[in-house]
Amino acid sequence: MNRTLVIVIALTLLTGVIFAETMTPGPQKATLPSPPGRMMPSSRVAPEFTFSVAPTPLIHSYYDYMVGGYNSFPLRRVPEAYGGGSFITFMGKRTPTGTRRQFWAYVDNSGTIQGLNEITNAVNNEGFGTLAIDPLSGKPIYLWHAVHPGGQGTTENDVQYTSDAFLDGIPGLLNEVGVAVDNPTTITAPNGTTTTDNEFIWPGAVVGPSPVAGKRRVYVETRNSISHTLNPSGNILIAMADFDANDIELGIPFQWTYTQIPELDNWNTDQEAWRRPFNAMTVDQSGNVYYVGYHVGQIDEVDIDEPDLDVFVCDNYGQGNWRRLSIYSHLSTWNPLDYFEIEAGIPYEDDQLYWGVTGSGHLNAIVDNSGKVRFPALWALINTEGTYWPAFHFLKEGVFDPNSEELSIREIYPISENPDDYFQPWDLEEPWGEVDEVDDEGYPLMVTDWPFPYWDDTVHENAMIFHYNGVRYSGVNQQDMMACVWQNSYRARMINSFQLTEYEDYSDVPEIYISVSPDNGGTWSEPIVINKLDTPGFTDIKPMWVYPADQIKYVSTVDGHKIGRLGLLFMDDVTWGSNVQQPPVHTNNDGGRIMYTELEITFPLPGGASEDPILPPSTDKMLSQNYPNPFNPETTISFTLPNSGKAELNIYNVKGQLVKTLISSELKSGSHSVVWNGTDELGNNVASGMYFYRLNANGRSESKKMLLMK
Repeated sequence: MNRTLVIVIALTLLTGVIFAETMTPGPQKATLPSPPGRMMPSSRVAPEFTFSVAPTPLIHSYYDYMVGGYNSFPLRRVPEAYGGGSFITFMGKRTPTGTRRQFWAYVDNSGTIQGLNEITNAVNNEGFGTLAIDPLSGKPIYLWHAVHPGGQGTTENDVQYTSDAFLDGIPGLLNEVGVAVDNPTTITAPNGTTTTDNEFIWPGAVVGPSPVAGKRRVYVETRNSISHTLNPSGNILIAMADFDANDIELGIPFQWTYTQIPELDNWNTDQEAWRRPFNAMTVDQSGNVYYVGYHVGQIDEVDIDEPDLDVFVCDNYGQGNWRRLSIYSHLSTWNPLDYFEIEAGIPYEDDQLYWGVTGSGHLNAIVDNSGKVRFPALWALINTEGTYWPAFHFLKEGVFDPNSEELSIREIYPISENPDDYFQPWDLEEPWGEVDEVDDEGYPLMVTDWPFPYWDDTVHENAMIFHYNGVRYSGVNQQDMMACVWQNSYRARMINSFQLTEYEDYSDVPEIYISVSPDNGGTWSEPIVINKLDTPGFTDIKPMWVYPADQIKYVSTVDGHKIGRLGLLFMDDVTWGSNVQQPPVHTNNDGGRIMYTELEITFPLPGGASEDPILPPSTDKMLSQNYPNPFNPETTISFTLPNSGKAELNIYNVKGQLVKTLISSELKSGSHSVVWNGTDELGNNVASGMYFYRLNANGRSESKKMLLMK
């Protein structure tokens, strides 16, 4: 095994008109070669689901990048009191040489598309849209950016908007298009610097309470594509307007006012230090506005050592002062068996490694039913030299409690079973603080992952992780149900990058992961995994740019399990990877189908309870550890029965699926053993990876893990 860590040269700043509307990477942490590792084993059962609305195409689009925008919701449910269903907005091109447009669609409660079209009649370059819904009337408000001929400039993108009267459940009654942000915009930062060329685009929108009686307030976050500091920055301008249902029905233009975050304006004009936020906006029912996420920064091309997980807060409906509360995203870790090396023979010390947030620019944010602000992100293994191992990305969240003003970090997936530590991918079971297993060369066996929608991080000039990342929440409904949705291409990476032939069927298979919570984010489920090979009803679909609905529709409760329906918007990519993002992954301008689907999910019991987990932890002594372990091609499993009786010994894969029954018969008390040769019920050789064996005998059940390595 070659363990020499070769540092990849950091990305240089990409420039040019072609990048004007997609975010520019700027300096990125250099990546280090990552081992293939192994998939995360599971001792929990993923929630059951069915497609309550089969994957349904909306249009075929020839714009194959971030079809629903960056940090907001392009898919929102209409309150049941106003007909239910969902409004959708997305950007797309109907022909390869056509103009990119912003679309709207409405799907009724039965899953039938009742309306779909371009929002405007102007053949104008539009996109990166979002929508908000009035909670008291179900009427949608659409926002997007486009070159606006009536604006102050001739080439700048303005943020435009319209609303839908949605009378008697009839969608598509769109009002006249207006301008929410007219660029270029003049900003004077607290440091005294005035800039006049600012272009605030990429809108995100939420609706909250208004200080005006009988009204609601829509908040529109827009980010600056122009930087006046050393690298791309991204200060924001928030447009605000008060409205009611009557204003939308009569088409009364919104009266916009504006607020900025002064500290971000300073970041945008700082000539000595560079800082860039990756945040999203949300609002609570008390009129507090939040802009939350994390930031990166450098001085003289060296990372700034400062708290990087941020909550910007403005009370008084966005009209008050902004303040920032921050903590380090850094979580401690240790170097397993000195595996990670600065250079050959020189390992990192434990205090030179940490878990830190990175590669998560396209997150969103929500307020849960207890008033806490939550945002999901990816934490990676990083060293103090500022480089990192991208295969060690794992999903966590920032949680801000407005009452205590504490910002904390919680795990979503994987979740550590160690009550005193966060997840460490080489220490999954007791005794804690030790490497669980080693391979034939004495190196630690570690869990790696690839929570991105494409397998190759070198595409787009090594900027795939920057451009493609996306971890998003749904909101929390009245029954405390919520979901976290992201994508994964671990198995595709294993075959394409490491030629592990057991994954060869997955070479062109992006996957959707969905973890759900029945208790307001208190506990998270094992992820549902959806892909074209293993999911009936999803055959030949390659999902990209996946967005969850802002709410889960509650259906019923059966035996304590809540059942809900989650809508998803995504693109079914014809040729995997983006042609639009430059330089392209492929030269086929073939786009893909914009799709809508809905899953009916049986949620786990609140609080993480389970009547019968398929692979429960064992405290009994009948079953011994298999030997050898890891093994190839066969291993021996031994056990001791205190009493005579029926015994069953079964092999399961990491999904909890039965692989093979080794024993199912009456046995006498005493010691027994059986050899498993790594085949399934049909005699086919199974793939390398983690397996579980489970003994049911004498009224008891025990399980253990084993690893097949070829």
